[in-house]
Amino acid sequence: MNDKPHLDEEALAELQEVMEDEFDILIRTYLSDSEDRIRTLRNALGNGDADAFAKSAHSFKGSCFNIGAPQLGSLCLAAEIAGREGSLVNAEAQLAAIENEFQVIREMLQRSIKS
Repeated sequence: MNDKPHLDEEALAELQEVMEDEFDILIRTYLSDSEDRIRTLRNALGNGDADAFAKSAHSFKGSCFNIGAPQLGSLCLAAEIAGREGSLVNAEAQLAAIENEFQVIREMLQRSIKS
C-alpha cells in the first residue's frame, strides 16, 4: 500500500477550488468524523462485532477516498473485507495501521487549513 500517496494533492486542490471558503469546514468535519469512525472501529473490535467493523470501515473508506487520502482508504478497504469475511484475527493490526495513517493525514490536512 506504500505505492499510494498519503494525500492526493491534485484531488485536494480540486476540492479546495470547488469548496472555496467552505474548504476549512470540510477538512475540520472530515477530521472530526474520522476520529469518531476510528472510535467506532475500536468499539466494534472490542465487542468482536465483525459486521459493525466492516460497516464502519466501509463508511470510513468512502470519506477517505473522497477527501483524497488513498492510502488510508485502502487500509479501510482491507479492514472492511476482513470484517465482511468475519475474520477479526488481524483486525487489531489493521486498526493500528489505520490509526497511524490517520495521524499522518491529520497533520498534513491541518497544515492545509487556516488557523
